Order: sequence, then C-alpha cells, then structure tokens
Amino acid sequence: MEPADNEGVPDNSVIDVYQRHGATWATLRGERLAEGPWLARFCALLPAGASVLDIGCGSGVPMARELIRRGFAVTGIDAAPTMLKLFKCNLSGTPVYLGDMRELALGRRFAGLLAWDSFFHLSPLDQRPMFARFQAHAAPGAPLMFTSGDVEGSAMGTLEGDALYHGSLGSDEYRELLDATGFDVVEHVLQDPSCGHRTIWLARQRG
Repeated sequence: MEPADNEGVPDNSVIDVYQRHGATWATLRGERLAEGPWLARFCALLPAGASVLDIGCGSGVPMARELIRRGFAVTGIDAAPTMLKLFKCNLSGTPVYLGDMRELALGRRFAGLLAWDSFFHLSPLDQRPMFARFQAHAAPGAPLMFTSGDVEGSAMGTLEGDALYHGSLGSDEYRELLDATGFDVVEHVLQDPSCGHRTIWLARQRG
C-alpha cells in the first residue's frame, strides 16, 4: 500500500462501484469458500445458534450462507442496493439492512461481528471510529473478524475498469484501537498464503 496522505477517499466511490458492478463482483467472487479455516476459527468462538452481524455482507455468498448452514442467525448490512438485492435472492428470509457501515447504529448487540473484505474499503480516517461502533454492537465475548491491509496507507484496485479504493492502518494502531474498545486479539496473520494472501484479524470482546 502507498502511504496515506490526507487519508481521504470520496465518500460514495466504493459504494458506487459496487452498485454498478455488484452482479459482476458476485460472479467473480464465486461460491468457493477459501476462507473456510478462518470462518471455522470465528465460529468456534460463538455459542450454538448465535447471532452474527455481517457488515458489508455483499451477496451473502459464500460467507453468510455458510454461517446460516452452521446454524447461526445472520443479519446483513450493506450500502449498495445492488448487493442487497443479490443477498435477498440468495438468502431469502434472512434479515438485511441498507446502510453505510460508517453510520452503523442498529441499537442491539450481536454474539459475533464479521467485516470480511469490506472494512478495508474505508479510508484510514474512517476506520478509526469504526472500532467504537464495533464495540457498541458486540455482546460480551463476541468475536470480531475483519480483513485489512498489511501496512498503513491506501491502494487502488479495479472492478470492471473502475477504480476500487482500499485503505489500512498499521498493525500497531489496530492493536491499540482494539484494546481501547475492549477487544483482545485472538489471532492475526499478515498476507495469509492459505487465504488469498489476505491480512486477517480475529479479536474478541472482553467480558
């Protein structure tokens, strides 16, 4: 990633890209659960039948679908109407909300929080206050799992020729923010080769 300068990104740029190209993204994403071992670690920290908030849920496939298959009660939230339409088609009857994660305020706590391949679309400036929002939605003992970059800065990918922003803080700052909002780091791997070289955080709310 490139070093962050003003740490900003146009508020709706990522949302707009997924709104325009959500169906293509879902096709490219496919149904293969490469994240299976990490999802298993996450699920091992949940009680049976627990509630899970999938933040930036996308189409619901394969992550939310696998959580439901394992017996968990999933609630999704995504900012792109295109993604919500796909989610509802794939997981009929599963509650899902239209909303920007930066304004997350559902007024309830969940036994687990997932922000997989979604949180890293926020700028560093927008990521910092998210940890208080995670805390406000986490029940005691709730795991939180998210993906990030491996160093502080920003990078641009593409989807159907449109620029797609990714941002990250540094590992030390993530640890500080997690600790300050009551989360203990359970596991952290940089560029996991077994999971598409993602950088992954698994933490747990104290208490």
